[in-house]
Amino acid sequence: MLLGWLLLLSGAAGLVLHYISWSYYELGLAASFASYFMMGALLALVLFLIARQWRSAATALVASAVVAWSQVPMLWPDGTAPPGVDVTVMQSNLLFGAADVTAVLNTVRADRVDVLTLEELTQPALDRLWAAGITEELPYYYVEPASGGQGSGIFSRYPLQDGVRFDGFHLFNLRATMIHPELGALTVFQFHPVPPLADFAQWKWEMARVRDLLDQQPGKVIVGGDFNATYDHADFRDLLRGRYADAGELVGIGALPTWPEDKPGGPYIGIDKVLVAGGHATEVRALTIPGTDHRAVVARLRL
Repeated sequence: MLLGWLLLLSGAAGLVLHYISWSYYELGLAASFASYFMMGALLALVLFLIARQWRSAATALVASAVVAWSQVPMLWPDGTAPPGVDVTVMQSNLLFGAADVTAVLNTVRADRVDVLTLEELTQPALDRLWAAGITEELPYYYVEPASGGQGSGIFSRYPLQDGVRFDGFHLFNLRATMIHPELGALTVFQFHPVPPLADFAQWKWEMARVRDLLDQQPGKVIVGGDFNATYDHADFRDLLRGRYADAGELVGIGALPTWPEDKPGGPYIGIDKVLVAGGHATEVRALTIPGTDHRAVVARLRL
């Protein structure tokens, strides 16, 4: 069955894209959709079984098992969150400041968000946030607004100090220390690496730089960001080595697509993430914010 073998080949290509850290942007971009390619192995298995082509089915079964193994961490909950203190985090890309900031603020209020990380924060968007009353909910902030998608910000329910903007990144990437009344000092990162497109080498460098910054940070850490990378990028999974975990992985909700929200049938891939070190997660969901091509992510962490 030619169709079955073509589907199996698609599944094998998806596995290769998933497991290898690529140096060419075409392959790195294709890796964003590796899980879609992998579905070919499962479809091939079904076709071979229907056709009673047992040897071919056995080959497809092995490939399907590897596919399942590659995706299990995102689909299987990582136990139950132990007792602790809950901190709610919201991550949102504002699309060059065009997003409906009132919708962002309404979510902050409804979910009683404690930490808000923003990308593509322009000065006009920040002005709208001030006018909407963001500081009534999140009175502490470290913001670096800018045009062209560079701007970023961290807002907090609790005092922030030691704000830093990291050098070397094309877009603004931030860190601050939040002083929580029960947990003490918590580190908050906001990350926005460049997309893995024309300047693919820069994306590789920035992902490695993010990994180094995370590895160097002791204590409890909260991370919100538009990583411009999916779980199927080896460079993103490298961030999860050691003590860091993706909140979506912890609760087993799968890839949680967030981009592009404005395309037919979208979003297709999950690039907006909340990570945590020294804690667990009890709930993660994505939601639509009018005016932006990214879904926001709200994660309830247990620290």
